Amino acid sequence: QVQVEESGGGLVQPGGSLRLSCAASGSIFSAQVMGWYRQVLGQQRELVTQITRGGTTNYADSVKGRFTISRDNAKNTVYLQMDSLKPEDTAVYYCNVKIFLTGLSDPLRDYWGQGTQVTVSS
Repeated sequence: QVQVEESGGGLVQPGGSLRLSCAASGSIFSAQVMGWYRQVLGQQRELVTQITRGGTTNYADSVKGRFTISRDNAKNTVYLQMDSLKPEDTAVYYCNVKIFLTGLSDPLRDYWGQGTQVTVSS
């Protein structure tokens, strides 16, 4: 069984910073891709950023230059440093982990955290 636990989030003023963390635990052969999505009530969940085990990253255009993703492979943990936050960044942020459970020949399986609220407001 795999657990995905997020921490961080909260209320911050425009221009401020927040750091989210997410750890995957359990019976995991390899956490290949780790990333963050966000969702505003009534809208579709969207990809914010993700990082491969090898360190390749991609970002949504709306967060490029402001958000930074990083990971600790030994701990199966991913971090999201969010700087210069804007009110439009307000959303529930979900951690997503794509995992090989027992070996590289397995299909990749998606696991999600429970979500953490980020509110940017003065």
